This record gives sequence, structure tokens and C-alpha cells, in this order.
Amino acid sequence: MHSTSGGALRGIRIVEIAGVGPVPFAAMLLADMGAQIITVDRLEPSGLGVKKEPKFDPTTRSRSSIALDLKSDQGRQVVLRLVEHADALMEGFRPGVMERLGLGPTDCAQHNRRLVFGRATGWGQEGPLSQTVGHDLNYLAITGALSMMGPRKGVPSVPLNLIGDYAGGGVYLAMGVLAALLEAKVSGEGQVVDAAMVDGIESLLTHYYGYLASNRLTLERESNYFDGGAPWYGVYETSDGKHISIAPVERKFYDQLLLAMGLDPKSIPDQLDRSTWQALRLQFEGIFRGKTREEWCRIMDGREACFAPVLDLSEAPQHPHLAARRGFEEVDGVLQPGPAPRFSRTPSAVRQPPPKPGSNTHEALRAWGFNADELQDLQKAGVIR
Repeated sequence: MHSTSGGALRGIRIVEIAGVGPVPFAAMLLADMGAQIITVDRLEPSGLGVKKEPKFDPTTRSRSSIALDLKSDQGRQVVLRLVEHADALMEGFRPGVMERLGLGPTDCAQHNRRLVFGRATGWGQEGPLSQTVGHDLNYLAITGALSMMGPRKGVPSVPLNLIGDYAGGGVYLAMGVLAALLEAKVSGEGQVVDAAMVDGIESLLTHYYGYLASNRLTLERESNYFDGGAPWYGVYETSDGKHISIAPVERKFYDQLLLAMGLDPKSIPDQLDRSTWQALRLQFEGIFRGKTREEWCRIMDGREACFAPVLDLSEAPQHPHLAARRGFEEVDGVLQPGPAPRFSRTPSAVRQPPPKPGSNTHEALRAWGFNADELQDLQKAGVIR
């Protein structure tokens, strides 16, 4: 098909109020897809921003950064000017902060009634915990997700913040903003998108609540199909201290795995008989420890056994499949995952390396309608650099 440069979201303008976690991740997704995003950073960097070079935070790529004093009246007016030309705004402050700055949804709607106002928080804009501090792990804990992760005995395992911050927060924020943008084209009206991580995590658990209601799920860890309980869905150590993963849920794939392991499928107990799982796991452990990870890769090559080696972050980009899909690219000397998902006609791209906070202030504001005299006045007033 004919390729159209600029990405699927070309022409969409978004104001991002700088933060951490879900908001910059959502902004990266949309910016890679072609949205023109201007990030409003603080005049004085704080928190994680002072501890690393911008290039080591790839989630801030593909967009411009301005540094602005949001607490000043002139700074507020700059944001409202940007809002006039924007399709959406995204922020991740605690509920009420944007309102106190004079930049809440009502304030912005007076300048642009079509504006989509995306808000990402942990607990949501309302509810008893809405003003309580928290992080990814707390949101996983309260939704029940954390209770299902880890070994049967002992405490639940602490997972990477992929589930709460990025899946439950950033991805749902991006999806909500896109849905509201589509609706605004029909209605001519914007709206608030309340992307709470607890809501996103709950949504991700929908399938498991179905299992629970049908009595197919037990609340004890490592007792179910997909929590490490089933011996045919898990991770095993190999003779060289590395690991492999197996996941043949379907019987025909399970039989292929057993044959590759040197086992007769007819001699193995029923796949769904939980009473045999513990003994079968011990048998599997002994077999997999008998060979190296590479030897198992060769044995499983070409078999439909739902098998894959467990690679670390330095190994993954070199795997032939990921390399063939060109899923990683080097930006400003930093190897990182490229844009996802893939588009056939309007490909996404890393538009530019992560900027130093405020490094695009004059250039970006000019592109959004500010003239040279206005920029000079703002700089003299200390609102921008």
C-alpha cells in the first residue's frame, strides 16, 4: 500500500504536562504515531529528572520540551494559549493540582470546548483514596492482582511496573484520549478522561473474574493454569543455569512438547488433573535440567510446542525473530524498543531523541503561534528560559 509519512496521528496536537510513569509513556505512544506533542517541563528539574541524561529516558522521545513557570500568571496564560490550538491535554498530578493552577478542565474548556483532558492517577479523580499517595505496587495490591503473583508459600512477588504504570495507566490513558478525540470530531465537545491505574488493572483482570465466578480459579497462588501452578505453563532451569519457558495450553501442542522431552504422551496423566501437577513438575524439572538452554532451543526448533528461551534485556534484541522484525533501534546511542503497533500505510517512527527539558522552548512556542516579542517578554519575566 502507499505509504503516507507523518504517522497515523499527524495533525493531532497535544499538550503534555510533564510527569513520571503513565503520562510520558502514553505521550510516547501517541508521539511515535505522529501526534505533535509539546511537553511542558518545569523551569527547575526535580525528582528523577536531575539523575539522568535525557537520552536515558526514551519515553520522552518524539516530542518537543518547553520549560515554564506554571505557578506564575504568565505561565498559566502560556498553557492556555497552547490549549487554544490543541486537541488534547494530558496530565498526571494529584486530583485538584491543575485546578489550583487555574488549568483544570473547566478553565481549559473556556478556551477550547473541543479539548480532550486526559488525567492519569493511581486512585482516580474521586473516591476515599483519591488524595492518598501511592505507586504502582499499591495499585496492584488493592485490586487483587498482586495477590495472584508469586510462589504458593511466602509473600507475593513484586513484578515490574509494566502492569500498573504502563498497561493499566499509560495504555488506558492513550486509548481513552484517542476514543475521546474521535467522539469530539462528531460532537464538537471535549471531555475529561479519568485514567486511574486501579481501574486499568481491574479491567486487565476481567478474564480472571470470569474464572473466579465459574469456580475454575483458586485464590491460592501457584494453583491455577497461568500463575505457575500448571507444570505445562511455566519456567524451568537448564543445566547451564539459564531458563526456558513452556506454555502448551492446547493438547496437541502439549503432546509435541512431551515428545520433544522424550516422554510418551499416553504415559502422562491428564493435562488438567491438578492432583498430578506437583509430581509432574518435579519430573519436568529433572528433564529440563539435563540439557543447556541452547540444546533445548535446538530440540524444540520447528516443533509446535509453545516454547521459548528466557532471554535477558541484552540478549532479546539479538534474537533472530526480533531482529528480523527490527523491533529495536538505536536513538542517540541508546538501544531501545521501537514504536508499536505497526501500521501498513502510516508507519510510526521515533521522531526525535528525548529532549533536554526546556531545550525547545523558543522553537516550540513559535510553532504554536507565539511571536518573537512575546517570547522576549516571557524570558525577561522569568517565565521561560
